[in-house]
Amino acid sequence: MNITFTSQSASSKNCGIFNTQLRLARNLTAIPETVVDVFSLEDEFSKADAANWSSLVPRYFPTHGPNLFGFAPALKEALLESRSELVHLHGLWSYASVATLAWSKSTGRPHIISAHGMLDPWALNNSAWKKRVARILFENSNLRRAACLHALNQGELKAIRSLGITSPVCVIPIGIDLPDNVRTSDSPWPTQLVRGRKRLLYFGRLHPKKGLVNLVNAWAQLSKRDAKIADDWCLIIAGRDQGGHEALLKQILTQFDIQHSVIFVGALSESQKEAAYQHCDAFILPSFSEGLPMVVLEAWAYGKPVLMTRECNLPEGFTANAAIGIEPNVESITQGLAQLRHAPESTLHALGNNGRALVAARFVWPKVAADMRSVYAWVLGGGPKPEFVTEGFDER
Repeated sequence: MNITFTSQSASSKNCGIFNTQLRLARNLTAIPETVVDVFSLEDEFSKADAANWSSLVPRYFPTHGPNLFGFAPALKEALLESRSELVHLHGLWSYASVATLAWSKSTGRPHIISAHGMLDPWALNNSAWKKRVARILFENSNLRRAACLHALNQGELKAIRSLGITSPVCVIPIGIDLPDNVRTSDSPWPTQLVRGRKRLLYFGRLHPKKGLVNLVNAWAQLSKRDAKIADDWCLIIAGRDQGGHEALLKQILTQFDIQHSVIFVGALSESQKEAAYQHCDAFILPSFSEGLPMVVLEAWAYGKPVLMTRECNLPEGFTANAAIGIEPNVESITQGLAQLRHAPESTLHALGNNGRALVAARFVWPKVAADMRSVYAWVLGGGPKPEFVTEGFDER
């Protein structure tokens, strides 16, 4: 079985989607008679991150014109010349969609699309007019022609169906590699800045979608109500800045004079990310919209208690008592932070243990890869329809 992954980015610029592609590809190639090629648009981090793919050796194609679209005619040509039986597109709204659609039309072979939350209401409303144009020009045709769409959870399935898309949809979560949970390296932040305080970690893109403005405002509100929180806790914000969002966050912190309790550590390498999870005491994701956030699964894998919004699309985390629920607004986040601050150590420990058990039971990569391969086999006519695939008529 020859599969080609394609995407706008196969580097750390694509954050969680990059990690998903990387780990899914690695675990698929561990299954006998499965070959995965990786084709991607080139970006400023492609060369530095190429080594992470190990033996897979991705191919990067130079782009022309606006970076967000990434016109790369060589990508389409490479797909047409490839040995691929099926193309798996990760993400939407770029030339990778155009190239995938052209390959499918030209060869008559099937493609699968993982939207990664990009069809959720918040995501569609962000730069809405650009996405309306893209849908008219190519994305609607791309979605309709797909042999199967991949949703990360029931919430994403619902969002896809609400757009009138009746293509088959498989519901398969992101996977995770369970670490041994033993500290193996130093923290990625200066110890003199932490000064023995507990550490609440945010890790991900610094982007408006992530709710970080609400988070720093909530941190300011809690600091007003509880002056001693800065002596006991610090907020660590890790991740690559996008569009100057970090400057806005720092401006808010300066306005409230709380910058001494919030630490920005920038983008993290893979080893630094692991160290960040090892050395933090809790994790927070106050997002307005997520497909299925790998960072939450990673935090649980390290046994950390999590604060997250329901928009993170991990309701099983609340059912399993592995997370403190917050809404994507300042007051709710403030309440969640206060709950974290005053929770007994035994409670926080139980939340983290529950999260790790949940990941071990439902979100490990070998199971995810095996499920995805069964979808490929079905689409290619070599296997039965998996039970987690729904077709439009199945739901009526």
